[in-house]
Amino acid sequence: QVQVVESGGGLVQPGGSLTLSCAASGNIFSINSMTWYRQAAGKQRELVAHITIGGSTNYTDSVLGRFTIFRTNAKNTGDLRMNYLKPEDTAVYYCNVGGSTWAGLPFASWGQGTQVTVSS
Repeated sequence: QVQVVESGGGLVQPGGSLTLSCAASGNIFSINSMTWYRQAAGKQRELVAHITIGGSTNYTDSVLGRFTIFRTNAKNTGDLRMNYLKPEDTAVYYCNVGGSTWAGLPFASWGQGTQVTVSS
């Protein structure tokens, strides 16, 4: 079993910054990818940023140049650094971690989400 915990959400003014953290633990042999999603009220969940074990990244267009995804392979953790936040970034942010267990089984585990509210 793999557990994923997000942290770092909160209330921030437009133009401000926040850093979200994601930590995976449990039966983990390797992590292949870490992905941040968000879901605003009344909307579908959308992919925000993705990073592979090799460090390749991709972002949804609306956050390009403002958000940066990082991961620390050895510690099974990662961050999403968010700058120049806008009210439309308000959402619950979720971390999804993909990898394999010690038994060689693939997993894709979700955290419980962390709320980000951008408002003056």
